[in-house]
Amino acid sequence: MGLFSALLGNAGTVNQETLQNDYGKLLIEGEVIELGFKLIRDTFIFTNKRLILIEKQGITGSKIEYKSIIYKSISRFSIETAGTFDLEAELKIWVSSEVNPSIIKQFNKSVNVYDVQSVLAHHVLK
Repeated sequence: MGLFSALLGNAGTVNQETLQNDYGKLLIEGEVIELGFKLIRDTFIFTNKRLILIEKQGITGSKIEYKSIIYKSISRFSIETAGTFDLEAELKIWVSSEVNPSIIKQFNKSVNVYDVQSVLAHHVLK
């Protein structure tokens, strides 16, 4: 089911060492990667200072967009847990005063969506 979930675009956790090796150049002094997830082509990283979204674009994926979202600009977020017949949980994040969520990500059951919520709550609710 893992390959099937990956093909559907569900996120899975990535270890911190891999994230540090691949994206350490994006970090500022004193910034630490806390948690990261990878979709087929995209990655998003929670650091102690911000949320970083890495989105590969185009057919070859050689064009990459790096988005930084400061935690204090996140106005709200929600999680929806996977049900008995659902294969994934969902995270929605609203930035500033937008009506619709700016970010929507789906996680397979290997990811504990409560851990994701906990990291967001820790930073957003400070």
